[in-house]
Amino acid sequence: MLDNLRIFIAAVEQGSLSGAAAALDMTIATVSRRVSELEKSLGSELLHRSNRGLSLTPAGQRYYDECAAYIREVETRLADLDASLNELAGGLRICAPRNIGSGPLDLFWQQFVTRYPQISLSLNLVDPSADMTDARADLNICSGEQKNSGLIQKHLGSITPVLVAAPQGPQPETLDTLAEAPTIAADIFSDWTLHSGEQSQPIKKQHQHLSNDMSVTLNLAKAGAGVALLPLSLVHEALADGSLVRVMPEWSGADRPIYLIWPYQRALSIRARVFRDALIDFLREQRWFNNAPGL
Repeated sequence: MLDNLRIFIAAVEQGSLSGAAAALDMTIATVSRRVSELEKSLGSELLHRSNRGLSLTPAGQRYYDECAAYIREVETRLADLDASLNELAGGLRICAPRNIGSGPLDLFWQQFVTRYPQISLSLNLVDPSADMTDARADLNICSGEQKNSGLIQKHLGSITPVLVAAPQGPQPETLDTLAEAPTIAADIFSDWTLHSGEQSQPIKKQHQHLSNDMSVTLNLAKAGAGVALLPLSLVHEALADGSLVRVMPEWSGADRPIYLIWPYQRALSIRARVFRDALIDFLREQRWFNNAPGL
């Protein structure tokens, strides 16, 4: 309907079907057929056709007066949208869990803004348990699959939670001694179920320290306050510099899948596409990340 209105308006403004065909890069036959389709759908004759050219019928004049400005506005907005989607310069809104966006991805943010200085990055870090489906972002990095069929969810890979403690802290070697050792937990990792090969074992115990922020849990573990179960992405540097050590390395938490999501109805801009590709490339090189097959 909108395309046919656009052709009708072009025919009026060009004064002939041949002029509209040239302006729109169409054949005269196509222009004539599309205008006839519009007249049939509206139930009104819009144009008088003669050897002297075209003239508007009264109904055609009303449709032209009401629709011409609207069609021009739509075309202008579509052109602006096309430019917004296909120009690298511009804004990009990203939403990510705080425990991933701050710390594990610090180097990625630096590399991205250095490589793409024309992109204005707007980064919103949220609680890891937050519902990401309503975030007003171009792309959302999510920990765990989102229960929303209106989203494209690209599985990037997973992060493994591991047991850690300070070298001077408790060093349990079995599940029984772990049950007796002081432990520290973040709220979202307070229910521990450990895995070793095919074995799975829930750990029922009262943690000595709890926090709603994983960075606090990390600092308490470094201070020797107990054993913590934390994502490898958060503790890999502390393990490398020796401020933390792995405890019972044959056991770990369930892998936490990481997704990049966006709504089905939203076309990805070139800025979002280069971000997606850069993030995948970065994660592929990280030892703390288990890349999804095929990435």
